Amino acid sequence: MSDHPALHAAAKAGAPVVCLYVLDDAAGRSVGGAARWWLAQSLRALAADIAARGGSLILRKGPAARVIAELARESGARAVYWNGIAQAPHQAVERQLEAALAKLGVDSQIFPGDLLVPPSAIRNKEGRGLRVFTPFWRRVLSLGDPPKPLPAPKELRPGPKLASDSLESWKLEPSKPDWAGGLRESWTPGETAARARLRDFLKHTARNYVGDRDRPDREGTSGLSPHLRFGELSPRQVWHAARFAAAEDPALGQGVEKFLSELGWREFCRHLLHDHPDLATENLQANFDGFPWKGDKKALAAWQRGRTGYPIVDAGLRELWHTGVMHNRVRMVVASFLVKHLLIDWRDGESWFWDTLVDADAGSNPANWQWVAGCGADAAPYFRVFNPILQGEKFDPDGTYVARWVPELKDLPAKLIHQPWEATPIELASAGITLGKTYPQPIVDHAKGRERALAAYAKIRKG
Repeated sequence: MSDHPALHAAAKAGAPVVCLYVLDDAAGRSVGGAARWWLAQSLRALAADIAARGGSLILRKGPAARVIAELARESGARAVYWNGIAQAPHQAVERQLEAALAKLGVDSQIFPGDLLVPPSAIRNKEGRGLRVFTPFWRRVLSLGDPPKPLPAPKELRPGPKLASDSLESWKLEPSKPDWAGGLRESWTPGETAARARLRDFLKHTARNYVGDRDRPDREGTSGLSPHLRFGELSPRQVWHAARFAAAEDPALGQGVEKFLSELGWREFCRHLLHDHPDLATENLQANFDGFPWKGDKKALAAWQRGRTGYPIVDAGLRELWHTGVMHNRVRMVVASFLVKHLLIDWRDGESWFWDTLVDADAGSNPANWQWVAGCGADAAPYFRVFNPILQGEKFDPDGTYVARWVPELKDLPAKLIHQPWEATPIELASAGITLGKTYPQPIVDHAKGRERALAAYAKIRKG
């Protein structure tokens, strides 16, 4: 409820306020399974926050423009307030809604959404968005601080009694089977938890962020991405809190700058999505349209289950299934392994992440997959193929991360845990491991997988 410009303005107007959430799966991309679980918890927390201020949250399902216009008519509203979303499907809904409200004689009040700057503010000479991050971020920084976040309304004048769907009727949470135990164990959705997590990060983690953010064996990241994804925190709140913390403690400066650039990457991905609504389905670089992907369903299933035989890859995918997130460094390794070692289409990986990530963002998820695949904006060169063994040894040197998520390997010494096939029969036996039974053999040889990827890349370059 904090830094919600539309709610702030509606409350300030002094009239009764009707708070509405519309579930419209046709407006933009339908939310994945893990994110639906988060949405249910987030809506419960939001309803409680609104009730504490004297209001109530109405839930409706259906085409957003029609549902909102109907509620405006039911309630006798004089104005409808909302925060804009700079994505093509949502902008189409906004145009429909404005037209429907105008017919009713209801005023439309639109406010800035969840971006630091609007896409219209970051354009090149031809009027197009920027496709390289560094000049994009430089341009954002040159515009100065974004507006200061707005406080939550202290009180909401209740509106008329209106019918509301029950949250349970939306069936957002899994039941048969209930696979969300790990999510409940890992997360507390809602604005209160989000603000506490931000405070904790700036107090305890930001100081060592530059070095620790790449270490999956440490608590080195902010964990704010799902809270940002669901609007429980705004990027403006994060920006100003981080800047204030660095001003109070100059030792945080380097960590805060790096952290804000990661917030900038989220912004960059959203701006890309604004300019390329088909980001999740179409290569940004058209020369990749002829890439010789392999339709290997068996390898894809092994990857999804964390059964590739490469411990750092398997650890990441098992962490994802249990917690709904994956460490950022590991995401890069896992994605690179799928598209380069296995030659499986990046869209298959993006789709899996979309369904299993609680922080699945319509901009960041496809943009990051395209970046790894080499077909996106500011993309990593295709010939950069992450070595999962070296990545594990470098960023999880003691094997702590792998031991947690791949417990069948926990009794191997650190020098072997990232390549168990190098262990002697005695070492494997003493660790209780039978390769091919208790833990799989690698599904592809690293060197051969890399050679195959480079050969495929060479084909499209010639084409």
